[in-house]
Amino acid sequence: MSGTVPDRGATSTAGSGQEGLAPWSTGPYADALRNGHGPLFLRRTDGWLLPLDVERWCAEADAADLSALRRCEGPVLDIGCGPGRLVAELASRGHRALGIDVSAAAVAHTLRIGGSALHRSVFDPLPGEGRWGTVLLIDGNIGIGGDPHGLLLRTADLLAPGGLLIAETSPLDIDERVQVRLYDGRLAPEGAGEEDRAAPGGELFPWARIGTPALLRYAQPNAWRAVDQWVADGRPFLALRRTRRVRTPSQNADTANNDAVISSQFPRNTSGESPLAGL
Repeated sequence: MSGTVPDRGATSTAGSGQEGLAPWSTGPYADALRNGHGPLFLRRTDGWLLPLDVERWCAEADAADLSALRRCEGPVLDIGCGPGRLVAELASRGHRALGIDVSAAAVAHTLRIGGSALHRSVFDPLPGEGRWGTVLLIDGNIGIGGDPHGLLLRTADLLAPGGLLIAETSPLDIDERVQVRLYDGRLAPEGAGEEDRAAPGGELFPWARIGTPALLRYAQPNAWRAVDQWVADGRPFLALRRTRRVRTPSQNADTANNDAVISSQFPRNTSGESPLAGL
């Protein structure tokens, strides 16, 4: 469902709901976003590197991104929006869309390019819980927190009944939970130990990499139904729909009462602090 373009000048700050997400707030990630390019990696404790595609994140939405955005329904929440290319593209198409990110640099970039964003973790209290039409987990963000099962439960809290989750998965058939740190490829100073090679921003945090088969395994027992699956420019995507509402401990009475509000009946109250108050 398309709607009015949100107030793009609004923002807010809040602490991360998980301490492990703090490394994204400063250091190499913020520097890469300011510069518009890497190198930037997730580095496992054994030294293995996963390149992060900062240049693509800082560019306009590409054909693969658009293949996901065309499937969006109702107001859209982009979890881990980064520099905001998806939120800005949705806004330009008339969708009500909000990005959230634990990086202040990412939120600032999103606002500059015409998107709406809040400085929040997905595990913080968020506006419109239980009323979002679509939630996006793109660019590997299914790995946030290193717990795909827990992230799926949290996503279910955020979506309206029958809402849509669009996730980008790993091109590999993998289900991996690891401790990683952000690494910008700089060599350690003379005489420095191995741990210093990842500084600054070198704190370890949990991350997950899962392919489509693994995500389907997590989804089925939790009342998710796969409604679409595709690959665009080598990037695999999966669309899941919540088939029934399963009450989780993080839902309060107000969220539960919102379950009866379908996407075509979102209230238009604009008195709240959120840039999309009332959805």
